[in-house]
Amino acid sequence: MNQSPRPVLAVAAAGIQFQNPLMLAAGTAAYGRELAGVMRLDRLGGLVTKAVSVEPRPGAPAPRVADCGDGMINAVGLANPGAAAVRRDDLPWLARELHHARVIVNVVGRVVEDFAEVIRLLDDADGHHGYELNVSCPNTRQGGLEFGADADALAQLVRLARTATKRPLFVKLSPTLGNIADVARCAADAGADGITVVNTIPGLVIETATRRPALGFGSGGVSGPGLRPVGVLATWRVRSAVSLPILGVGGVGSADDALQYLMAGATLVGVGTAALADPRLPERVVADLERWCAHHGVRSIAEIIGSLAWPA
Repeated sequence: MNQSPRPVLAVAAAGIQFQNPLMLAAGTAAYGRELAGVMRLDRLGGLVTKAVSVEPRPGAPAPRVADCGDGMINAVGLANPGAAAVRRDDLPWLARELHHARVIVNVVGRVVEDFAEVIRLLDDADGHHGYELNVSCPNTRQGGLEFGADADALAQLVRLARTATKRPLFVKLSPTLGNIADVARCAADAGADGITVVNTIPGLVIETATRRPALGFGSGGVSGPGLRPVGVLATWRVRSAVSLPILGVGGVGSADDALQYLMAGATLVGVGTAALADPRLPERVVADLERWCAHHGVRSIAEIIGSLAWPA
C-alpha cells in the first residue's frame, strides 16, 4: 500500500512537489527497480537515477568500488545502457510503480551537445519529473576539463539543455571548483532551475600488499561521512549566491546530517553511500525528521531551510 504524503515534511523545489526532502543520490539508486526489493522507494521524496548518456557506456574496469575507512571510493565510469534503453525499460517501470516519490534523471555527456540530446530522447516519456546535469564529467572537446570548470562551456551546455525541455534542470557541481558560488550563478543565468552540491572528491586508495590502486581505474571519487562538511559549506555558499533550490548531497547518514544541509540552505537532501550500506536508512531518516519537527514545534520543514545563524 502506498503511504500518503507527510504534510510537515512536504517541500517544493523547481516547481516539483516532494512529499519529503529525502532523495536517493545519483549513482546509488540505479534506475529504481533494482532497489524495489530492499527499500520502499515511494516513502522517500524521490530518487536521482544513475547516469544516462546518449549511447551505452561500458564503464570503468573492475574493481569499481572499495572501502576507504569511514567511507567509499568508486570509479564506475558512468556505465549505463544508454538513453534509448532507459526510455524503453526503466522509465515505464518508474511511472507505474512510483506514485509519491519524484524522479530526476541524471544526464552525462562527452561534449556539450550530448546533454541536450539525452533530454530530447527522454523528454516526452513518463516516469520522470526533471533532470540533473552532471557537469563534473570531462569535456572531451576541451581535453578532459570538467564542464563545470569552464564558464563558457557550462553556460552553453545549460542553454542547450534548456531548449530541449520545459522540465526542471538541476546542475550538479564538483566540490573541487575554485569558486562554487560563481559557477552556480553562471548555471542560474544560463537557465538552470536548481543546483546539486556536491559530487564526490577525487582520491586514491592503495593496496599496500600489492602496491597497486584498489580500483581498476586507479583513482576514484570519495564519498561518505568525511564529505558532509564539504557539502554543507558548498550548500551555504551556493545559497548565498543564488535563489535556486539546492539538492545537498554528501555524507548524509542521519536526520541530524540532513538538518545541517537544510539549515545551510538546501531544499532537498540526497542520501548515497549510507543507503548502500543500509537500504532501510533513508526511511528512518524521514521518520526521524518528522519526529524532530514535532519535538521542536516545527509545523513545516520549510521553516528551517536556510535558517543557519552565521557568527557575527
